Amino acid sequence: MNSQNPITPARPVAPAAPLRAGPGIPLDVAIIIVRLLEFAAVGLTGLWLISAAPNELGSEEFYTRITLIASLAFAVLAESMGSYDIEAQFSLRLGWRRVLMAWAAAAMFLIAMGFLLKVSQDVSRAWSISWFVTGGAALLGTRIITTMWVRRLKQRGTFNERVAIFGAGPQGVRFAEYVQSHDRLTITLVGIFDDRRPDRLPDEAAGVPVLGNLTTLIGMIRDGLIDQVVVALPWAAERRLQDVMARLVLTPVKVRLAPDLVSFTFAQRPVVILGDVPVMTLFERPISGLSGIAKALEDKILAVLILIAAAPVMLLAAIAIKLDSPGPILFRQPREGFNNSTFHCFKFRTMYHGQLEYKNIHQASRDDPRVTRVGRFLRRSSIDELPQLFNVLLGDMSLVGPRPHAASTRAGGRLFSDVVQSYAARHKVKPGITGWAQVCGWRGETDTEDKLVKRFEHDLYYIENWSIWLDLYILIRTVGAVLLPRNAF
Repeated sequence: MNSQNPITPARPVAPAAPLRAGPGIPLDVAIIIVRLLEFAAVGLTGLWLISAAPNELGSEEFYTRITLIASLAFAVLAESMGSYDIEAQFSLRLGWRRVLMAWAAAAMFLIAMGFLLKVSQDVSRAWSISWFVTGGAALLGTRIITTMWVRRLKQRGTFNERVAIFGAGPQGVRFAEYVQSHDRLTITLVGIFDDRRPDRLPDEAAGVPVLGNLTTLIGMIRDGLIDQVVVALPWAAERRLQDVMARLVLTPVKVRLAPDLVSFTFAQRPVVILGDVPVMTLFERPISGLSGIAKALEDKILAVLILIAAAPVMLLAAIAIKLDSPGPILFRQPREGFNNSTFHCFKFRTMYHGQLEYKNIHQASRDDPRVTRVGRFLRRSSIDELPQLFNVLLGDMSLVGPRPHAASTRAGGRLFSDVVQSYAARHKVKPGITGWAQVCGWRGETDTEDKLVKRFEHDLYYIENWSIWLDLYILIRTVGAVLLPRNAF
């Protein structure tokens, strides 16, 4: 490596940002101040309410102890709920949500403690409610002020570490672009350094000046102008990496290794420690762990309740089907479910018995002659889907999820899997009786490729954003979709 001859740029290039004589105020110090201010906000509002009505409350010492315990509980809960994470310091919406959740949790903790210690009857309800409201308002006001303060300091570069990138190749350029596109990073890019010949290097890369070689970089570190170095060399260049690191390790700055070029494709993926080795999670099973247990309980409990409520309707539908045309009441059709496994989906029979299809299925269309008179009403009202509640109880389906389709179903004459290459991603979760696509209007016949793509996009949105509340919202909207049906025939 040519590490002894500093690079002289073809023309003078200014640093990416003015260089300070020393590091700025650490963001951690500002966050400690935010913690103290919010602890004081809830504590002082409680004490103020005590002093405002001493005669009505009785023992001031008793209420002071309650105030201290609740304030400490809030501090602990706010920390555990991420109220002081970096992203919550710059986002007012996120910060508000987390501190209010922590304050509500502290109130619940206090109520539980009062009940267990049998002292809740000694606490003034008026004082408790007043403190909960004023304390919450004080927290919101404090978070507004501190967020504006932290943002202003961030804009001034107060928290920023002066970072140098070693490596002017594609990896270094990509890292510089990544830093510049994320304005919440507390980083000031001082410059890029590289040991290649000067004639092989540009004057700048990604808008950041190329200032010299490794010797130049070490000289700037010795002058106190750099706080951190990010080595952005290809991981395959092991010998070169070792040589660079051997010299940088002797300097008093943080030295970090930028991800390899391919890692930027998966920059949003979490990194976990497997033993002592960091590994990147590229994909994981959605709605798993505690979320999977919660959804399973939701499915079973609601399915039983809906079955009980819908039993009279299902009985009438069964009688009507039997009187309208010969054949079975229920129709069992093979569908693709979780992990592309096949299961038999239950439905009330809505077509003439001789017209039922189990393979090479053609979706029902408007005025389809295969549909019976009763079947037309059942399909339009979605009553034909009610037997799928048994699929939910059997574990083949969920109440909410992507609708199951037969493997042979087509859109515009092409198989679903041929239209959308990643169509199988829908099968990461159990199929549902209703889903996000259905309540958003993408139900009924999928006769064009565009309709399939829209339905697929909505299904993926549901999978990536699942929550109990989203399920309940979809179920409520499903009731409206059933009462005012569209595209159901």
